[in-house]
Amino acid sequence: MLIDAGISARRICTALSAAGLTPEELDGILITHEHTDHVSGLTTLCKQHPLPVFAPGTVANHLRWSIPGVEACLREIRPEETFDVGGMAVTAFPTPHDTPQSVGYRVGADGAVFAFATDTGCVTDTMREYLTGADAALIEANHDVDMLRYGTYPASLKRRILSEHGHLSNADCAVLAAYLAERGTGSIILGHLSKENNTPQKARQAVEGALAGTRTRLYIAPETGRLDVFIEPCFV
Repeated sequence: MLIDAGISARRICTALSAAGLTPEELDGILITHEHTDHVSGLTTLCKQHPLPVFAPGTVANHLRWSIPGVEACLREIRPEETFDVGGMAVTAFPTPHDTPQSVGYRVGADGAVFAFATDTGCVTDTMREYLTGADAALIEANHDVDMLRYGTYPASLKRRILSEHGHLSNADCAVLAAYLAERGTGSIILGHLSKENNTPQKARQAVEGALAGTRTRLYIAPETGRLDVFIEPCFV
């Protein structure tokens, strides 16, 4: 299963090959929202490899008029309703971002659960509900607030990122990570780090402190390349 396709189809296929997979072995692509950095590879990927593409209705409608030929691949889904993808139980859940029907995903297979939520301006009760109990969760540590505030971005973009429909800061991510760790999540992966307003060191420092005293393992998704995480059952 692939979550989002925001890099080129060539890079996606190269990454799959490095993992010993081909695009044809994918059971589907889950789309979180329609922003370019999450869908830009779909045009070529769907043309070369017509895989099922799962997206909420509003996102699917955007993809229909923005990506030629994607219609045949689209499978509309409803947030908070579980559906099957290659024997995996998948549930989309709403996330607060500045695009209609942005979602995260909870995926269960063979007794293990993986949850994914990036592009979230704040943490909602619904997010907590669907992230809690995951054996591994990828959550957003987008920016260091001081780096963003004193950086070169225009004021309007800073306001957008800092809003409740923007992106999650390291500090807010740390609070969420601690909440999940206390409820048994064994592995937490930090993703969607800003190249301009964050560093892996700052993100790790913020979240490691919040996880002190827990058994939760912390990973940082690399900007390029591969991260392998073995998912084990929750501690609780």
